[in-house]
Amino acid sequence: MQSPLPKHQPTPSLKYNRSWRVWWNLTRPHTLTAAFVPVSIGTALAFRETAVHLTLFLAMLIASLLIQAATNMFNEYYDYKRGLDSSESVGIGGAIVREGIAPKTVLLLAFSFIAISILIGVYICMNSSWWIAVVGTICVAAGYFYTGGPIPIAYTPFGELAAGFFMGLIIILISFFIQTGTITFVPIVVSIPIAILVGAILLANNIRDLDGDQQHGRKTLAILIGRTNAIRLLGGMFIVSFAWMIGLIALHVVSPWTLLVFLSVPKAVAATKGFIGKTKPIEMMPAMKATAQANTQFGFLLAIGLLIGHWL
Repeated sequence: MQSPLPKHQPTPSLKYNRSWRVWWNLTRPHTLTAAFVPVSIGTALAFRETAVHLTLFLAMLIASLLIQAATNMFNEYYDYKRGLDSSESVGIGGAIVREGIAPKTVLLLAFSFIAISILIGVYICMNSSWWIAVVGTICVAAGYFYTGGPIPIAYTPFGELAAGFFMGLIIILISFFIQTGTITFVPIVVSIPIAILVGAILLANNIRDLDGDQQHGRKTLAILIGRTNAIRLLGGMFIVSFAWMIGLIALHVVSPWTLLVFLSVPKAVAATKGFIGKTKPIEMMPAMKATAQANTQFGFLLAIGLLIGHWL
């Protein structure tokens, strides 16, 4: 349902609201764990190989969080410019359409976050390798073109794949590399379930927004395969992630302590079931949040399992 206000006009009654919650919500905090978790896992894997440099870990963590937040702001800006968001849209920061923040301010803030992450990246490169600058630039570009540019990745069936690849696989490998100076087989295979679960967050988002996205000409994976199949795929992604961990343990790639990830199964089940029979975006918000929480719990438990396995 569209807002009764004219298209692209902020809500007048909230125009001058500038509380800190407006800016905090603009970062879409429930998605930030998609940056925190891979950095933690990559560093935990590195801890098995060498002494971890805390400053490099913190630098990588802050840079990743800034890039993720900037990506969310680009999303907010470009969805607004394309007329996808209204004051009644769910799952958005709402800084522009509900709080009256100037669109250019949101865009400027996003680029400011990117600039800070680049400065941090220089520090990381000085203490590891300048090849990180090349990979980091590609990651930043992917964050921008996710919703920016003439053909945004988010408007295609490849959004989940791109998010999983960059925020799962690549971030874990960078976090591992800056500590160890190398890439090995273990961080690659351990990153797979995390990449899948990061992709699951995007799939859940697209299931929730399916009707609205379809009306605006998007061609997301959820639209192409239909709501029912998309929910089945979401459940399958959870199953594959847990099964993958069993396989890694069976092959002695990781410690049996990583079975701790199975404590996140209830949240994964709740996320999948929460979409069944729902058609309105507001009804699917709990399932969307549960999907992000499943990723968070799985990732933290995996990092803890890796550390315990190393110490014992």
